[in-house]
Amino acid sequence: MNKNKFGILSMLLAVVVAFASCKPATESEESGSKILINEVLMTNETNFQDDYGMHSAWIELFNKSYGSYNVAAHMLKYSDTPGDTAVYFIPKGDVLTLIPPRQHTLFWADGQPNRGTFHINFTLDPTKESWIGIFDSGNKLLNEITIPANILTTDQSYARTVDGESEWEICGAGTTKYVTPSSNNYTLDKNMKMDKFQTQDKNGIGMAVSAMAVVFSGLLLLYIIFRTIGKISTWWALRKAGKAKGLSEEETKEAMAKGATPGEVFAAIAMAMHEMQDDVHDVEDTILTIHQIERRYSPWNSKIYSLRDLPKK
Repeated sequence: MNKNKFGILSMLLAVVVAFASCKPATESEESGSKILINEVLMTNETNFQDDYGMHSAWIELFNKSYGSYNVAAHMLKYSDTPGDTAVYFIPKGDVLTLIPPRQHTLFWADGQPNRGTFHINFTLDPTKESWIGIFDSGNKLLNEITIPANILTTDQSYARTVDGESEWEICGAGTTKYVTPSSNNYTLDKNMKMDKFQTQDKNGIGMAVSAMAVVFSGLLLLYIIFRTIGKISTWWALRKAGKAKGLSEEETKEAMAKGATPGEVFAAIAMAMHEMQDDVHDVEDTILTIHQIERRYSPWNSKIYSLRDLPKK
């Protein structure tokens, strides 16, 4: 009993130490790693249209986390002149401000906030160095970018090479870099591992062998586990039985070995039961014999019971 108490106390102490040693993430790490400015297009002539059918500049936000993130009550800030910063407060109450995991949302920089939640109150100037930042409800900076002046032309965007990564590039200038509003900045059009596997194993023999090896390995592992559990359970039961009778472990093993029934005995008992079960059932005779009755008269063939007789009054 003392050993059990000591073990329980040791486990509790280890759990407490583990939780105490875990360093909680700071507020900036938690919030700043979730929502990011992912792509910006400053001059829109033939690109994506808003819900009014207008070509306007836009700012794309990306939810980097694997849980939904609500940008309601956050602030988008923009400045292209030192000391002059435009601020847009994202209203509450719009369900579309809840960004699903690893998804995007667009804010239109058209200077028309009366058009809806996602139309902000400032525009973007590509001829000036532009700073854009997003802040939480406590006015804490979550993410920011600075776009150099005159690097973007018409229908070109300044985007991260991969969603959520730190490297930026200009998209829309060539045939390989596309502007991707509300979509992934980098999309894999092929799987290198699958192509390599298809080249090295055209007939699928390697895949079949690998699958069979995994299945049989799993079965072998299960066999070993259950066999080990069975032995441990038997040993534990013997140990408890020996302690109950005051026997040592060796004496318990000897007693069980003496009383163990060999397999031949069980086989003989099973055979005897099988033979007995077969002998119990009678063998039915398949010959059917019909004997003629001695009395020839029967009410069934008597004419006095004919249906032609009138009923008696």
